[in-house]
Amino acid sequence: MSETKVQNLLLEKKKSKRNLIEIFMGSIVKPMFGDNLATIGTNIGGLLFLIETLRRYFPRQLTITIQEILVSIFQRLPFFKKCSEKTLAFFSPYAQIRFSEIEEYRYNYAYSAIKTYLGAQVNSQVKNLKASQMKGRKSLDVKRDDDKVEDEYEGVKIWWEVLKLGSDVNVCKLTFHRSNWEIVTGSYLKYVVEEGKSIEERKKRIKLHMNNPSANWEMLTINLWSNIDFEHPATFETMAMDPKKKEEIINDLLAFRDGEEYYKKIGKAWKRGYLLHGPPGTGKSTMIAAMANLMSYSIFDLELTSIGNNWELKRLLLGTSSKSIIVIEDIDCSLDLTGERGVKDESSAEKKKEKKKNAVTLSGLLNFIDGLWSACGQERILVFTTNHLGKLDQALIRRGRMDMHIELSYCRFEAFKILAKNYLNLDSHILFGKIECLLEEMNMTPADVAENLMVKDGESDVDGTLKGLIRALEQMKLNQNSNEQQKDVNQV
Repeated sequence: MSETKVQNLLLEKKKSKRNLIEIFMGSIVKPMFGDNLATIGTNIGGLLFLIETLRRYFPRQLTITIQEILVSIFQRLPFFKKCSEKTLAFFSPYAQIRFSEIEEYRYNYAYSAIKTYLGAQVNSQVKNLKASQMKGRKSLDVKRDDDKVEDEYEGVKIWWEVLKLGSDVNVCKLTFHRSNWEIVTGSYLKYVVEEGKSIEERKKRIKLHMNNPSANWEMLTINLWSNIDFEHPATFETMAMDPKKKEEIINDLLAFRDGEEYYKKIGKAWKRGYLLHGPPGTGKSTMIAAMANLMSYSIFDLELTSIGNNWELKRLLLGTSSKSIIVIEDIDCSLDLTGERGVKDESSAEKKKEKKKNAVTLSGLLNFIDGLWSACGQERILVFTTNHLGKLDQALIRRGRMDMHIELSYCRFEAFKILAKNYLNLDSHILFGKIECLLEEMNMTPADVAENLMVKDGESDVDGTLKGLIRALEQMKLNQNSNEQQKDVNQV
């Protein structure tokens, strides 16, 4: 067949196709919808021709940008609100994947890793950068600060865009050519997430989170917690407590951190509970700080009195991250959680029911600790603190819920030696013997001992400081004897 005949056949096919479109628009569409829709049909053809031209003669990223602008314009037309985007997507050779910061009310760790990865794509060609300096570091942390980033992987071009949908929804959008589907969804995304997590681990900072009042919550989990950098310097090395007890706690924490396979084997959620109890000033808050610094876990400080009900408590739990310490301090003061299940008087029970209608209950807190919801997340530590152990319901603190009970008591000589090393850089002194005897007799807290060891003026020497501590202990002993004598007189 000659070349001329082939060209004639192609022309006839094009005419036939055009005639079919004209027949469809003239006999079916136009009578039903009028001239406006016929005009829109012509516009669609022109739009598709324009897109095809853009694909051929303009860079891919510019093509995508213009295409999005055109889509935005046509979506404003009433007829196109539902179908224009789908129509253009059908003809587009590009695919998109979105990574939302919050997915199904839970934080999306892939989003965080991707943001970190994109921020690390710094070179001499990048125009927009941002820099910060972490406390205790001399070097600056420089990150890329572009909303759009072009990346290349194994010869494949990929485009990222960081978006904010509405007021609270943060999204990373990935665009790539469909022909590269296997590479992008396979090795590339895996590489990006792993590289981002690796960078996060190297620059990891411990955070201190506090729960926002429920009145300030939005629909998404991101509004449940606020946070700041946690910079408490406490470590187990500087904690004033019995060295054997300290070693036991450290070994327990490290065994938990490395126990993922063990928890899977025994069929338990990867979590552990610690109950810290003892008089005020014995180091319960310091213990929590030392735990966080040892494990590099962020702290979620849960204020029960600001929570309306058990449902809100569950949402807060879902909003916490793995590798975290969930803390309820002074739990005996936070809520009335004692004796709820032993109330027999009906009128009293009714009053309690009315009072706690919209409050967190003991059963709700127990489900938070070790119910089904407690398994929504892994590698979590729960810490309760109390000054009055006897006030707590035994169901709350039984073994299995609070796995380890840690009593933080008054300062004895072994703990004093740690404080003397911290504050005075002393390993031994002639006055240590007298101090040891007094500490065994008197119940002085580590906080009070530390206060006496602090140098209050530039001229205080070591001897003067230790003698000041001895005077404080002797005065405490004198007051104690005086109180006991007064009691004896009153009894007579």
